[in-house]
Amino acid sequence: MSESEEQKIEDSYDVVIIGAGNGGLSATAFLAQKGLKVLMLEQHNLPGGVATSFVRGRFEFETSLHELASYGPETNKGSVRRMFERFNIDTEFVQVPEAYRLIVTDPEEKMDVTMPFGVENIIDAIEKEVPDSKDSVKNFFDLAEEIGNAFGYIGSTGGKPDQGVLMKEHMNFLKTAAYSAQEVEDALGIPKKAQDILNGYWAYLGLPISRINFTIFCTMVQNYAEVGGWIPTDRSHGFTTAFDESIRNFGGRIEYNTRVEKILAENGKITGVETVNGDKIKTNYVICNASPTLTYNKLIYPKSEVPEIAYKDVNARIHGLTGFVVYAGLDASAEELGLTEYGYFIMDTMNTEEVYDSWTILQPPKGLACVVLNSSLPDASPPGTCILDITTLFRPEAWEKVKPEDYYEIKTKIAEELLIKFEKATGTSIRDHVEEIEIATPATFARYTRHYKGIFYGYEPEAWDSIVPRLMNMGKDVYIEGLEFAGGFNRRLHGYSSALGDGLISAQLTYAKIMEERGKA
Repeated sequence: MSESEEQKIEDSYDVVIIGAGNGGLSATAFLAQKGLKVLMLEQHNLPGGVATSFVRGRFEFETSLHELASYGPETNKGSVRRMFERFNIDTEFVQVPEAYRLIVTDPEEKMDVTMPFGVENIIDAIEKEVPDSKDSVKNFFDLAEEIGNAFGYIGSTGGKPDQGVLMKEHMNFLKTAAYSAQEVEDALGIPKKAQDILNGYWAYLGLPISRINFTIFCTMVQNYAEVGGWIPTDRSHGFTTAFDESIRNFGGRIEYNTRVEKILAENGKITGVETVNGDKIKTNYVICNASPTLTYNKLIYPKSEVPEIAYKDVNARIHGLTGFVVYAGLDASAEELGLTEYGYFIMDTMNTEEVYDSWTILQPPKGLACVVLNSSLPDASPPGTCILDITTLFRPEAWEKVKPEDYYEIKTKIAEELLIKFEKATGTSIRDHVEEIEIATPATFARYTRHYKGIFYGYEPEAWDSIVPRLMNMGKDVYIEGLEFAGGFNRRLHGYSSALGDGLISAQLTYAKIMEERGKA
């Protein structure tokens, strides 16, 4: 093959986006719609990263999405729905029927409650379970609404909030920014059992209530309460492929099966990228959907272009969690099996530190988040069948000493025990109805996404490194001119809606810089 035949990609673009995860997709769509010459490079053969699906036998499994916050109905559109409409993302979503069913199995804490959507409905449901909790829980949601309004203001500034406005008009946003969810809930006087019920979503952020930043936690709870949880009818693969179509319609270019080997820099500025295929592409702007840890340690070339502050930044942070998922296709319907809800949080205890600690050891963890897909999508699988996903989390180091020869036995044993745990908690019989089963471990996610140790929960969102300090540090966190990040490791933290929103912010910042260079600011 001649040199000209090998060089398949044009040699110059306004912006190159590395990775077609949620953040990369939204960033590319924005820039392409703005008319810039953009190229997205993705190592896999389809978009989405972990936002995808796969088929085993008669079943199509959702890889990672449990439910999407910030989507909302036509009458109360969330930020993600507005984004999808802006980018002409042609895909259908449906609302899941209930917020969650929380089952706590410890005899001293035993609880089985199903929570509705709607702020007032949640307040009333908790009051029913915990008399005299109503006022304190209402105060939680009032405070969450104030914080949500502050985020709305930040979003309206195009990534450049005025700290004076925040100080004057959104003081509670700043006052609570340094505190954990536990500290604020205690200060509000919320009774312990009411806290436990209210904190059902905690596993979605993967940090104990005593450590998780209140700002991001209450925002997530508020979003779910106000606009519900939503899922795409065609799995998350449906909307990621719809992004592909929109990007191409806007004039953007996407190359799959193309892994970036080097991000080229010179004198502190981005100059281009180089792929494993030998393509050398000139650009002064890169938006990277990979983690800063991977980017600074593996991709920037030459290494001397990575400033010391960049290494200090990523080394100061705590890498988050990876996952373990049992995907089960069952040969009986959800109704036949008595699976009446969509989402189940099954906890040995609501001592979230104890559950988190269980994720650091190679054992069946003490906290599960489970989904029965057919409860929202009756036709998600053939008639007379249903799909059950059981998800738990692990610190990646829990799996570091697993030997290849022991891997299959260990993952199978843990999966079996998770199925038993689900059966005991729900009073159902599942194992005799398993027609198809697939088990994903941290090694699976590492292999599929090339994420460091399979981590897909970004950096842990403690108060010192949560969304407020990251957003307030915008601009100061750019250590190589022209390099932005997008996705779950960046400013908006992990999660589908967060990653989508983060890609949009990074694209807006990049676009503003390009327009300023061209004299069109």
